[in-house]
Amino acid sequence: MTSIYLDYNASTPIDPVVQAVMQPYLHDAFGNPSSGHWASRPAKDALEHARRQVASLLGAQPDEIVFTSGGSEANNLALKGSFFALRDCGDHIITQVTEHPSVLKPLAFLQKLGASVTMLPVDAMGRVDPDAVRRAITPRTVLISIMHANNETGTLQPIEALGAIAREHGVRFHTDAAQSAGKVATQVDPLGVDLLSLAGHKLYAPKGIGALYVRRGTLLEPLIHGAGHEQGRRAGTESALLAAALGEACALAGDLAPVTRIRALRDHFWHALQDVYGERVVLHGHPTDRLPNTLNVGFVDRIGAEVLAGLEGVAASTGSACHAGVVELSPVLAAMGVSERTGMGAVRFSLGRGTTRADIDAVVDQLRTSETTRRRDG
Repeated sequence: MTSIYLDYNASTPIDPVVQAVMQPYLHDAFGNPSSGHWASRPAKDALEHARRQVASLLGAQPDEIVFTSGGSEANNLALKGSFFALRDCGDHIITQVTEHPSVLKPLAFLQKLGASVTMLPVDAMGRVDPDAVRRAITPRTVLISIMHANNETGTLQPIEALGAIAREHGVRFHTDAAQSAGKVATQVDPLGVDLLSLAGHKLYAPKGIGALYVRRGTLLEPLIHGAGHEQGRRAGTESALLAAALGEACALAGDLAPVTRIRALRDHFWHALQDVYGERVVLHGHPTDRLPNTLNVGFVDRIGAEVLAGLEGVAASTGSACHAGVVELSPVLAAMGVSERTGMGAVRFSLGRGTTRADIDAVVDQLRTSETTRRRDG
């Protein structure tokens, strides 16, 4: 059986170049970066080199990069750290309904502590209206948090416009760029963000490492208190091994040229699906303003899990969840107003550096055979 991986939005393999960079820190460079002796120097140097690499990807300064355990911690630090640091200034936070749970759950937690959260709707393409964000701002607003790209549909939010609105009103602005980094440009100044989250395992680095960009002058209350690592913003002995991996992954991600090939494969996939299914397959998300690797489609009057079950050796994700035998529509698709007829049959195919034309054609062949059989027997 041939294995075909089309779930790169869930997690990426570790790039061989990244693996090679990690090797010295598995053997010799084991010192604590915070110590002052000879054993600490290689680890400290690696940490700061990696910080520069992450900063370079984002167009930031090295001292604006905080290493975290991943995207979820970065989001939690941005949200909770801002709320606690700015409680004397206000308690209102603006977000939108299709955010990742690592944003929605912390905000629900902060509501228990007195935060007021405005949850804005999205349109049929999954985008928030910048004018709705503008209207939601109050004198008590301390933070706007809108993701750069949706993990399910790939839809890109109008971050540049939202950043301009935030600056106009003097409100702190955070974006979760875990899905977008390495796929589209994520330079912090053009985006207009004060805080930006990264996740290593979406970037061909290992799990367990991420970063939060913190614009100079942006105060945060740490989530983890201790010996004052990361300029007092995140306590805990840093891992030179994981930081070096993230740094090298960010260095590779700065070259967006490979994305052109991936986008062409994705578009070929979509056209091939239309040839097989015609009007019985529907695109979810923005037709153009979405990640170049992401194809979320709805197979009309089907169940996504059943479609995937018929694809031998193919790893992808469904847009519906099954709990106790009941299939539920994805909250993201529900917020977009997607009907159950198409939403229940949603499958997210996400491509990556290892995806080939042969992979796509093999999946299409399986789907064509399955659909031919269904029509004959139906």
